[in-house]
Amino acid sequence: MHRASLLLVLASALVLSGCNITEVDEGRPESARDFPEPDRPVSQLGASQFASERARDDRREAVTVMDLANIREGMTVADIGAGEGYYTTRLAERVGDEGRVLAQDIDSEVLQRLGARVERERLDNVSIKLGREDDPGLPEGSFDRIFLVHMYHEVAEPYAFLWRLRPALNAGGQVIVVDVDRATDNHGIPPKLLFCEFESVGFKLAAFIRRPEMAGYYARFEAAGPRPDPADIEPCEQEIVAAGKAENGADGVDARPDRIIET
Repeated sequence: MHRASLLLVLASALVLSGCNITEVDEGRPESARDFPEPDRPVSQLGASQFASERARDDRREAVTVMDLANIREGMTVADIGAGEGYYTTRLAERVGDEGRVLAQDIDSEVLQRLGARVERERLDNVSIKLGREDDPGLPEGSFDRIFLVHMYHEVAEPYAFLWRLRPALNAGGQVIVVDVDRATDNHGIPPKLLFCEFESVGFKLAAFIRRPEMAGYYARFEAAGPRPDPADIEPCEQEIVAAGKAENGADGVDARPDRIIET
């Protein structure tokens, strides 16, 4: 009887342990569970239109960002979280007939509207793709620039997402982030936290610029060194980021000139 009782206790413990594991991963895509969970809240999916296109053009947002990213004719670029296509359409014009733009979003209804716009405006150099929250689904070695504009704070699985995004860059390719310096559950992300998450999967910060035209900041990243195994990724802790913010100044940005450009 004692042996039977002991076995029953062990079996119950295993069941409870299994339940705890399930609870930890509850709500996460199975394809993301090899990666660490972010230690930060995530913004709810916002409107597909950050602001009116006319207002953004009046302050020269897209022109400023494309100039900073050195977008030229013939380039191949990806617009992740493309929404209604503000950047997609302007990138298509900038790269010209010899260039290509891949517009991606995880909202199929938004992509249908974007597809109608692409057809209406006869943007023959634009392709459209449905992505996943933990995988942009981009072909390897294909892009000179990948744009994440006012959307990265909505990425619920940043480590899986960035890890799978990195191979899509060609030699010398860069990831361009435009976002707002505020809490991640308020449709923004503090720069220090952004830097940490990118660096944890093998990116280095190449430039950081604040401009009123963007109503936020611009950050440019490049691949650096080997891509880490998912199990080796160290998640960024909010406490460490907050400590860095206190050490470096109000915005938490390390101001070494070889990494940061501010104008």
